[in-house]
Amino acid sequence: MKLLGLIILSASLVGGQSLFDGKTLKGWVVQEKEAWMWKVKDGAIIGGSLEKNIPHNTFIATEKRYKNFELILQVKVEGKRPNAGIQIRSERIKDHHEMIGYQADVGPGYWGRLYDESRRRKFLAPFATKEAAKATKKDWNDYKIRCEGKRIRMWINGILTCDYTEKDESIPSDGYIALQAHSGSPFEVSYRKIVIEEL
Repeated sequence: MKLLGLIILSASLVGGQSLFDGKTLKGWVVQEKEAWMWKVKDGAIIGGSLEKNIPHNTFIATEKRYKNFELILQVKVEGKRPNAGIQIRSERIKDHHEMIGYQADVGPGYWGRLYDESRRRKFLAPFATKEAAKATKKDWNDYKIRCEGKRIRMWINGILTCDYTEKDESIPSDGYIALQAHSGSPFEVSYRKIVIEEL
């Protein structure tokens, strides 16, 4: 499984562009009052805190908007009740800490599911395969998200977890990509090797 994940990750890197230089938050935007919840360490963007409660959902977003793309990255979580996610085709809510849009979920019981953050506030599709519920591991997980038109597919460690086609024509098909750390008890989420290929 590990070798398969590395092969898929390597194949997807061809023609892609890195969104994270491994050292700084260049190209990313975080609200000033939330800066304490985000840092770069050991080649990863880390959200949350292992010492303090997370007072509310917090997001660090790309400066650029994206529409059709394949996004690959590695994610891991630490803590008692970790909860996080990857926003796609999303917007910041004006004068608020929240974002609105699709979220590729991260955390025990949520990995690989597609949630509609601050909009319909529900999971949009069941798992795409029987193997999806057991796709994750305790350390780094390979996450791939592919958006083509109204179709959104997601894989974790090479296993298809979501295949969703949006039927609501009013839902935007472009927006920012963002990394989330959810509110709650102390935990950390780490994101690294973030690469995007626009389609």
